[in-house]
Amino acid sequence: MTHPARRPMRYDAEVNRARIIAVAREALGQDPDATLKPIAKLAGVGPGTVYRHFPTREHLLLTVYRSEIETLLDTAPLRARQEPRAALRRWLERLAAHGRTGSAASQAVRAATRADPENPYYARVRLVLTELMLACRAAKQLRGDVTAGEVLLLMSYVWNLGGGSDREHTACRVLDIVMDGLCPGPAPTRRDPVVSDFTNH
Repeated sequence: MTHPARRPMRYDAEVNRARIIAVAREALGQDPDATLKPIAKLAGVGPGTVYRHFPTREHLLLTVYRSEIETLLDTAPLRARQEPRAALRRWLERLAAHGRTGSAASQAVRAATRADPENPYYARVRLVLTELMLACRAAKQLRGDVTAGEVLLLMSYVWNLGGGSDREHTACRVLDIVMDGLCPGPAPTRRDPVVSDFTNH
């Protein structure tokens, strides 16, 4: 069956969409929990216009913070500089740091990793993580019975750690435990748990 070609967006609709995205980035920067209706008012459009472009708040978040998510998904620099297990560890550190800041961008990263048929990024997140894990398995640095989905579930716990002065230290310790659990044999000696990706976000 042949489907009709998708009609191009009208110029005024394109302008509205671009304005909504720009206004949303500014509004979410000031209030990470800003909802669609206040954003519509700031953009000078009706709520229905916002919902036509972005059916849910998560759709808007994923669009506004697309560049941040795309950067997170780019593992080429990590692979070029580090051996497989170190590259996996570093990517998980980046994922944890991006997801724990409490900003709207962190909400977008969490949304991107959520198993949802409407989420355009979930399959890519799983693919990126799976490729990192396969490289570790090829180097005999990772057990073979763990899936990318299970690792993402473990990472959600790191995101949800409570506050407190020792939060960063605890987050690093938990990630050490996650990595140790992924080892195919005896866990390696742990390094200093204070890492830059946690402390710089």
